[in-house]
Amino acid sequence: MSQPVIGVIGGSGLYEIDGLSEIEEISLDTPFGAPSDAFVTGVLDGAKMVFLPRHGRGHRILPSEVNYRANIYGMKTLGAQQIISVSAVGSMKEEIVPGHIVIPDQFFDRTQGKRASTFFGQGIVGHVQFADPVCPVLSRHLASAAGSVGATVHSGGTYLCIEGPNFSTRAESNIYRSWGVDIIGMTNIPEARLAREAEICYGTVALATDYDCWHEGHEDVSVEAVIAIIQQNVSTARQIIRQAVQQITSAEKTQTCGCGESLKYAIMTSPEVIPEQTGKDLQPLIGHYLNTGENA
Repeated sequence: MSQPVIGVIGGSGLYEIDGLSEIEEISLDTPFGAPSDAFVTGVLDGAKMVFLPRHGRGHRILPSEVNYRANIYGMKTLGAQQIISVSAVGSMKEEIVPGHIVIPDQFFDRTQGKRASTFFGQGIVGHVQFADPVCPVLSRHLASAAGSVGATVHSGGTYLCIEGPNFSTRAESNIYRSWGVDIIGMTNIPEARLAREAEICYGTVALATDYDCWHEGHEDVSVEAVIAIIQQNVSTARQIIRQAVQQITSAEKTQTCGCGESLKYAIMTSPEVIPEQTGKDLQPLIGHYLNTGENA
């Protein structure tokens, strides 16, 4: 069995991966428009890698402006079978101290409908299961990798995704805490949804940068405070990625998940009525099922 191609989507502060060799920069156009930036492919410790800065190099793109569909479609086109999402988040619990790492296993969507969150439409209907939104195998590797590099890691938890770019009001922050969420961010939805539709394993390395504005014993979240913690966390994130890549590539092949068959039985539309252009656009995602009839 060939080694997996591992994708990394870098969040705030992570705009490149250290240690890559055989580097190539690839600019793609997709049926959904342009991705955030050129993709960088290379090899890290023998593993094939694909990297993309979510906000573009120089951090030019707001969370609401990220072309999530183009980003995930590009990852699929370049062969990524797993995506490590690196994201800066606020902590909603006392025990998740700024500087800690969280590997969430749930998401709560509080975006405002501005973001395209599916590849389906334009004459094709699909419904993908999303009850457990991250890959359990990949997430275990990420948690193990974080622990092995000396980070304080919280395995599991709920990531609440807000629209941004503004931070929460104090009332919102306290209400969100009452819901029992663990961290708050602005980017992992619809990214995780689209990765599931693309049948790519997805896991998040969430870098806690602040206590949002709920914590009376700490200053309210500010850009300056966030940047200071991000600078500390990015070095740790790079170590986690490298360690996780080593674990993924050496893992027992018996460690399996269902991410790679997420679309099996999910497409409701009969192949003969799918518009030609829609079928062509989605060929990298659904072509296998349409050609073999496995979705019937």
